[in-house]
Amino acid sequence: MIRLSSPRTGSSWILAQLMVFVLLAVPSIARAGDLAVKVEPGLAFPLTQPQSQRFGFGGGVNAKLLYGVAPYFDVTVGASFVALPTSTNSLSSGTGAAWGYGPGLRLKGRHDSEAFHGASPWVDADALYVRTGALNRFGFAAGAGLAFPLDHARKFWLGPFVRYQQVVGSGGAYVVDQPSIDSRDAKVLFVGLSLEMGPSRRVQPVAAVESPPATTLESPHAAVEPPHTPPAVVETPAAAPLPDRDGDGVPDQDDRCPDVPGPVENQGCPIYDKVVVHKDKLELKEKVAFAKDTAKLVPKSYPLLDQVAKALQDNKNLRVSVEGHTSSGGTKKHNQDLSQRRAAVVLEYLVRQGVARDRLSSRGFSSSRPISSNQTSAGRESNRRVEFVVQSIILNKDGSVR
Repeated sequence: MIRLSSPRTGSSWILAQLMVFVLLAVPSIARAGDLAVKVEPGLAFPLTQPQSQRFGFGGGVNAKLLYGVAPYFDVTVGASFVALPTSTNSLSSGTGAAWGYGPGLRLKGRHDSEAFHGASPWVDADALYVRTGALNRFGFAAGAGLAFPLDHARKFWLGPFVRYQQVVGSGGAYVVDQPSIDSRDAKVLFVGLSLEMGPSRRVQPVAAVESPPATTLESPHAAVEPPHTPPAVVETPAAAPLPDRDGDGVPDQDDRCPDVPGPVENQGCPIYDKVVVHKDKLELKEKVAFAKDTAKLVPKSYPLLDQVAKALQDNKNLRVSVEGHTSSGGTKKHNQDLSQRRAAVVLEYLVRQGVARDRLSSRGFSSSRPISSNQTSAGRESNRRVEFVVQSIILNKDGSVR
């Protein structure tokens, strides 16, 4: 395979110029359709005698045009050159050189795949016309490698390769009329980096373009108006409605009576004749009346307490404390006992009207919390009273109001 002398023959020089032209034309060729160009510089190692005895390791380069006929399959045509310097132990002089040309096939991983970070393994095989000096012979080569994309568009690929090349001998050890040329089988191993350049393999989305509506001309001289494009209307999504479980139009967060419908002007509570529902208490428009100096309810207070019971049944989220108060007349012990018994009587009345006992509590405060002066008859009358104070709001396990 290797010519021992290094004269430059006419055909080899022409082929060398052709390879240089191919390398210079790489950028233009890589832009053409499914064509790509690959260049493989590397180290060359002779594997058989006598080349392995006469020459040391050298260098070489392969250049190929690749035409993709399928995502996994390329047809190739290429040229190769190898030069092996004379070994220090050899008696020969000069550099051994060989040129090879021929077609081939390549199997590869898809260049548009995302597997293995886009890496593309490949194997190929070539049939070669090999020229060493004045001797022309048949040869073949097979290679394998792994290519990695260098850019986002995947036009450039780089990776390691290994290639085995063999020149088939002509039978004898030397050419009869050229004893300086060994004509036996020669085998060379290449190891290096493969650089490939080709079209983009990254598919870009194509934006849909709508055709303008056809324009109808009323007469040959009518002006053609550009199509009218209505302004874009951006719809704001409607806000989710606030919870309103009694459906009275007042959101639960603002509804004083969220379990029973009521008008907006009364904060979502029903309008009672004798009771006003507040967040912190039930306001009575009348007084709860008792027989003088006793805890006996006067019948005229029954309608008032009936409405209190109805308000509590309508607002099942409330817990209420029934609080009894007296004026300052009498002893402190007597007033405390009286206020406590009056509050307890009212509680029992509400329970009989259907209010759950666990929502109620009672307590007497004697004369300790006057709302008017005890120095006047009217003031003392005001201080003798029963109040309904909201102690807590009952919540469900999920935090919502019961």
